[in-house]
Amino acid sequence: MTEPQRAHIAMFSIAAPGHVNPSIEVVRELVARGHRVSYAIPASYADRIAATGAEPVIYRSTLPTEEEPEAWGTELIDNIEPFLNDAIQVLPQLAAAFEGDEPDLVIHDITSYPAIVAAHRWGVPAISLSPNLVAWEGYEEEVAEPMTADLKASERGKAYYARFTNWLAENGIHTHPDPFVGRPRRSLVLIPKALQPHADRVDESMYTFVGACQGERTEQGEWRRPAGAERVLLVSLGSAFTKQPAFYRECVKAFGELPGWHVVLQIGRYVEESELGEIPANVEVHPWVPQLAVLREADAFITHAGAGGSQEGLATATPMVAVPQAVDQFGNADMLVGLGVARRLDSESATAAELREAVLALTSDPEVARNLEEIRSQMATEGGTRRAADLIEAELRTR
Repeated sequence: MTEPQRAHIAMFSIAAPGHVNPSIEVVRELVARGHRVSYAIPASYADRIAATGAEPVIYRSTLPTEEEPEAWGTELIDNIEPFLNDAIQVLPQLAAAFEGDEPDLVIHDITSYPAIVAAHRWGVPAISLSPNLVAWEGYEEEVAEPMTADLKASERGKAYYARFTNWLAENGIHTHPDPFVGRPRRSLVLIPKALQPHADRVDESMYTFVGACQGERTEQGEWRRPAGAERVLLVSLGSAFTKQPAFYRECVKAFGELPGWHVVLQIGRYVEESELGEIPANVEVHPWVPQLAVLREADAFITHAGAGGSQEGLATATPMVAVPQAVDQFGNADMLVGLGVARRLDSESATAAELREAVLALTSDPEVARNLEEIRSQMATEGGTRRAADLIEAELRTR
């Protein structure tokens, strides 16, 4: 196989950890292989990108930030319209930023619509990096069409689709918005195949599962099991939907002073430790923790079942109690339960007794341990970061 020429590769994403973090190690690997990588991202993530060796290309975004999750609204149109609004105003920024320095290849997060349009303008291939589940054969009929039927019948929905269609046409793309967003020409799927619903019905000429691309993350810090801790539990609801003081109080009640157990409780930026009441000696509370480092030491994980946390739990063979909060987390939770490695509870109603029973049952069940080890072994064969970089370089060879 011939070595790929050193190339200019442009990566595009939005300022959200669940979309940036999965790409970080892939970008780092491409830089290590000698490619020049430009990474289009809002300024809040510039330092994180620069640490990979890529060059941040800063653009201004209108998307709601991590500090304002309520700005995403409650209806489907509230969730999808901001991406189109942002894409329309971001595209000219990116066109100007890359003028005279167009890349040889575009890689992009699934939310980065301007990347696909820009690649079309430049006449270069575009590869989607999907941080969560992808469409299978029959997905449109089984999931998408029922989900969007009311939206497409509403005046606001009709206006959204008309605006999206016109924007694409203005840029020489005559594809309906739904397949434009949901059916990329080529996609690398950055989750384990085990987390993909109907994996046997996924078109693998379009989608390739490379699995978790986690890296060592030593820059995030280390964590070690305290002396005397027989079992460790991590509780984390991610970074966005963490305003859950009542749920955290139930966790403290469930595991505080439980013999042999040590609890690492991440509460995020919206809750103060003082809201949790008296904290027992075996519970440490933090706004943020180096999650992967803790999971490498942990015996159980109470998680919101985001794509990142779910695969980190699988990669470290950690039994999980899933308490999904939004979007794909409900489906991920059900997948984890179906794999025989988790239980699902509702964070709004889960009691201390239910949480304790779920964790103790999972961690004492040899079948759960066997299932986790089998999945971890399968994940090790998917290739991860190196395979993702190999496939990106293969696209460069075909040019």
